[in-house]
Amino acid sequence: MLVKRIFDLTERYLQLFPDKTDALAGKDEGIWLRYSVHQYIEIANNISYGLLKLGVQKGDKIASITFNRPEWNFLDMGIQQAGAIHIPIYPTISDSDYQYILNHAEVKYIFVAGEEMYRRIKHILPDVPSLKAIYTFKNLHGIEHLNELLELGKKNQDIEKLKKIKGAITEDDISTIIYTSGTTGIPKGVVLTHKNIISNFVAVSPIIPYGSEARALSFLPLCHIYERTINYMYQYNGISLYYAENIGTVVDNLKEIQPQIMTTVPRLLEKVYDKIISNAEKLNWLKKIIFYWSLNVGHHYTLYGKNSRWYNVKLKIARKLVFCKWREGLGNVDIIVSGGAALQPRLGRIFCAAGFRVLEGYGLTETSPVISVNTLDENGMKIGTVGPVIEGVEVKIAEDGEILCRGPNIMAGYYKEPELTEAVIDKEGWLHTGDIGCFVDDGLLKITGRKKEIFKTSFGKYISPQLIENKFKESPFIDNIFVIGENQKFAAAIIAPDFNYLCEWCKRKGIEYTDNKEILNLQRIKKRFRKEVDIYNSFFGDTEQIKRFELAETEWTIESGELTATLKLRRTFMHRNYKDVINKIFNN
Repeated sequence: MLVKRIFDLTERYLQLFPDKTDALAGKDEGIWLRYSVHQYIEIANNISYGLLKLGVQKGDKIASITFNRPEWNFLDMGIQQAGAIHIPIYPTISDSDYQYILNHAEVKYIFVAGEEMYRRIKHILPDVPSLKAIYTFKNLHGIEHLNELLELGKKNQDIEKLKKIKGAITEDDISTIIYTSGTTGIPKGVVLTHKNIISNFVAVSPIIPYGSEARALSFLPLCHIYERTINYMYQYNGISLYYAENIGTVVDNLKEIQPQIMTTVPRLLEKVYDKIISNAEKLNWLKKIIFYWSLNVGHHYTLYGKNSRWYNVKLKIARKLVFCKWREGLGNVDIIVSGGAALQPRLGRIFCAAGFRVLEGYGLTETSPVISVNTLDENGMKIGTVGPVIEGVEVKIAEDGEILCRGPNIMAGYYKEPELTEAVIDKEGWLHTGDIGCFVDDGLLKITGRKKEIFKTSFGKYISPQLIENKFKESPFIDNIFVIGENQKFAAAIIAPDFNYLCEWCKRKGIEYTDNKEILNLQRIKKRFRKEVDIYNSFFGDTEQIKRFELAETEWTIESGELTATLKLRRTFMHRNYKDVINKIFNN
């Protein structure tokens, strides 16, 4: 069946995989709740009927604020079938962003996960004049519940009316508006049509060599287009979709359901790797020697068996003694798709050596999102690249190195912002991504920096902070790093230590301390970080090296404002929040 509107997915699913008993699954109070494709369709239809009874019209905006769960999918399909527009919102943004988005989109109904999320926004609701009601997925006293909407739908099933509304929806109609603030500015509403998103998940669907026999674990936010499009792709291929309880239970959930595939962002892979290294430090001397020998073997891995015969013997031993435990620890997952930011090549290499198939991709919310991704085809994958451009999409490199993209996946524009839209999509239809890159090895795309983030020192030397930051984050001592130096004489940085690793290191070395502030003031710790900086400076030329640095006393998180929802640095916020520290660095 041809999918022209996103909600056509459920009908296609029913035709191709009618016996699927776990199309969707989520864990509630320790028990996995599985939903068949028949239940999926029934619940989504009843949501549509309920919304229509409430008077929802085509083009009305309905928001959801929740972590991943099957109800998200029921709601998503129910909203779109009724002709309304789904506005998924991150559960971790600021009050001011919530208020702006709800008013800018003129949201009429909001669905939230439960009491905690409701408390986050209830004081904002009186200032949203378009709002008619709020529903929750958990029973709260005095608040309408999703089940009430479902009951309303069951009692008012107008099959012909729903069929007529669905039939009038075209591939060019708006499916969703996704608000993204990125690293700067107020949220921008990215308008995506059914065609935008469908063209994307259909194009990437052949890359995954699994069908209805497989399971996938989902834990990245569904309110981001990356995970959302991949979730649609899972449904297109008939892959069972399991939602992790939360980010802290991912490893346990992987072991429970034994999925063949999962998507992630590089930061989480870095955390997994750092945890493995940290645990290795607790091994006895013999096991530690074997572990680091295996690690060294992994760091020399190349794809397509291009290593020597002797290397392959060593790799087989390393996999038998060490890497097999990595795979067991991650539920023997086969394919890991990484996106949202640049994956350190050494991480891609070591995880591939361990037996995982790591596919790094690239895209933007504005491109629905995939532009390119490594594939399992011959010569379709190269560590350090984001693979070939997907079918149906065009990419060219501008004279200044910027990546330009054109195709059916390009957004319809920024909602209510025609000037912003014209600033990024030129008259020939090319979207200016703001990323710098080049093609290598017969068509594989390589990202080398961010156009807006590249800065000049006062000596006229260009610095690409992302390249430096990605390299420095290879250090187990460094959780994150913010490279600065625009119009200054040298590059510098603010470093957020990995306090878990640092505390364990201090314990092994017999270093006593009471809190993070005290530990960072110890001369031995300052010298250790100076040593780390010197090690990673050696990978760069003199003008790119970090001459001075300061250590942050707290971890950088989404909640505290330093990171976006996709774990990228919010550079404008960082400059503002660390203004005094930056002045200290350059005026010292």
